[in-house]
Amino acid sequence: MPNRPTLITFRAMSIRGQIQRLRDVDWDPLHWVRRTLSVNGKALTRLWGRDVMLYVGGVSFFVLLAVFPGLAIMVGIYSFFADASQAASQAEALAHLMPPVARSLFENELTRLAHAPLNAVSAQSMLALVIGSYAAHRGFKALLAGLSFIHDEPTPRGFVGFNVMALLVLIAAFVLLGFLSAVFFYLRFVAAVLDLKPLAGAPWLFSEWTWASFGITLAMSLIYRFAMSSRPVAWKASITGGVAAALLCLFMSWASAFYVEQIVHLGATYGSVAAVVVFLIWLSWSVNAVFFGGALATEIELAMVEHRLARQPDLLPDLRGEKPKLVSGSES
Repeated sequence: MPNRPTLITFRAMSIRGQIQRLRDVDWDPLHWVRRTLSVNGKALTRLWGRDVMLYVGGVSFFVLLAVFPGLAIMVGIYSFFADASQAASQAEALAHLMPPVARSLFENELTRLAHAPLNAVSAQSMLALVIGSYAAHRGFKALLAGLSFIHDEPTPRGFVGFNVMALLVLIAAFVLLGFLSAVFFYLRFVAAVLDLKPLAGAPWLFSEWTWASFGITLAMSLIYRFAMSSRPVAWKASITGGVAAALLCLFMSWASAFYVEQIVHLGATYGSVAAVVVFLIWLSWSVNAVFFGGALATEIELAMVEHRLARQPDLLPDLRGEKPKLVSGSES
């Protein structure tokens, strides 16, 4: 067991190291403004690559293909435990995140499923499970492929590893969505039945926007950390990218609604399919927000590596988060 003088010496060295790190920080606000603008500009450059739009289109298509089978699966599962109309009413609350024009697609489909016979819903759910699983898996593959392209991954996963990772991300996303939805509706139910005053004093706790932002931040931070690269991305970069993706996704929901309702009226051009077009616009903008979060996480990680290399020029850091390794000339 170390003696007391040794512990005191170790603590003193630790304190001196922390003080030195604080001294090394540039406290000039203009420096941080320039650095923030530089990192965001580089992230946008990554996002505007000519091939990124192909991944955006792929993700948007497969999400559109999977979302309605997903509704049938949800209503079918819910109907075994409770009234299917309750599932429809709860899903409509989450649909408020979409532009009002696109929301009608979900409301009409949920109304149809809620009033369909149980046998018909169950049969549709079995068929939807096959279609939805295929489309969702392909959609996550397109998402991970796009993030890997944006991240400029030097050692991409092989065929098997990539497909397994996409499947694991799909399962984790489904579990996370189910858990957060259950907690969200449980809090609403408790507040309505028991009339709990502490919860009633915090209306933000019942807002679908709050839970959506938290869920997107958590999900995208984990994806940026573990799935965007074959080696883990730094936590600071991953969380910052997740927060940016969540904020941009919510902003895109408002912006797309404003665009199609105040600027461009698509009903005169697209007629009865205007709702589908609006949904695709909202979806593609949201996917771009997710890809921007990945680009931002990448640029933040690179900036962290450059800062570490500037402080320790005798080290050659690994740009993907592993421990730095010595330059061959300095190895003993």
